[in-house]
Amino acid sequence: MKNTIKLTRVAGAVMALSCAPAFAQSSVTLYGIVDNGIGYQSSSASLGATANGHSAVKMVTGVWAGSRFGLKGAEDLGAGTKAIFQLESGFNAASGAQQYTNAMFGRQAWVGVTNPTYGTFQAGRQYTAYYTLLSPYSPTTWLTGFYGAHAGDIDALDTIYRANNSLVYTSPKMYGFTASGSYSVGGVPGSLNRGSTWSGALQYLNGPVGLAVGFMRINNSTLGGGAWGADSTTSNNGAQSGVSAVTNGYATAQAQQRFAVTGGYNFGNGFDVSAAYSNVQYIPGTGSFYRNTAIFNTGGVVLHWKASVAWDFATGYSITRATKANGITSSAQYQQFNLSEYYSLSKRTGLYALQAFQRTNGQTLAPTSTGGTRIIDATAVIGDGFQSTPSSSRSQFAAGVGIVHRF
Repeated sequence: MKNTIKLTRVAGAVMALSCAPAFAQSSVTLYGIVDNGIGYQSSSASLGATANGHSAVKMVTGVWAGSRFGLKGAEDLGAGTKAIFQLESGFNAASGAQQYTNAMFGRQAWVGVTNPTYGTFQAGRQYTAYYTLLSPYSPTTWLTGFYGAHAGDIDALDTIYRANNSLVYTSPKMYGFTASGSYSVGGVPGSLNRGSTWSGALQYLNGPVGLAVGFMRINNSTLGGGAWGADSTTSNNGAQSGVSAVTNGYATAQAQQRFAVTGGYNFGNGFDVSAAYSNVQYIPGTGSFYRNTAIFNTGGVVLHWKASVAWDFATGYSITRATKANGITSSAQYQQFNLSEYYSLSKRTGLYALQAFQRTNGQTLAPTSTGGTRIIDATAVIGDGFQSTPSSSRSQFAAGVGIVHRF
């Protein structure tokens, strides 16, 4: 009798548990990168300067990978669908300063849903579809954005172009193809276009071959162009992204437009090659300080060799050419050469060394203090790490060594 009662109780407990609701599984991951080094540049000057540049040695941070910490997580909603989020904050590991003033999670801050059959939708501050699908074959993968991005990061293949108020959809991979589209809402009363950013991209990956094509348009929220509007979605705290010695004279554009093709091939035995082409247009409006569309065409190639489990080497070359416009009779040209060496101390920690040289020719525009532009000799600006400290001459050499740790 006692055994019968016990079995009945056990059976009842099992039935009760089987009827209880199943709780969704969720996870949250804390992650980060700390990267510091020492860098040298042969000439350092202010934007628009064509004389009195001086060499500089300084601590540089976030060279191989931007220093950051973040949280990302997922919750299983059932039927393969998950709720996902990511919050990512950048910082200066040399000083401890926040990367973006008044923007704790200025690198990324988004929430979304994903399903292996229907794709992924995300909302918040994040990368555009253009960058996400083209970046695997960009020069920054092995040469870094700091030293290896194309002159002044003219084609936005590095990570500085994040967009606020973004809605991004990325399809699942089908027959090797992945498609993505993004739209960033400017929120300017009476206009859907002012301040918005939109892009689309298509990527193909099959075995050793990868190819991607993308388009992006960035609209100034200031009506007719002029000073960069605070409601422009592709901005850092209201400041325009990517202003360098290449684009300084065109920063009052009404819109920026980019088309790019990137691709790569893995030969095996540790060798792979990647290449990129881009066409970039800075389109003026009635309030811009220049009158004709400025067009920049860039081509580049990178060869990477994984010599051993620990060692990686890469070399790259790129050339950027501007068209003749706005009174310029000798258009600007920027040729850049890069080398990189990386040694893995472990899966999480590595040592790196980087070298870059750029030589320019021709002329470009620079703004004047009275609200106009002037024609000046084009000056060198390597990658995107020297945008605010370009050379005052046609040449610039830079080199750096550092250590990066991931957690």
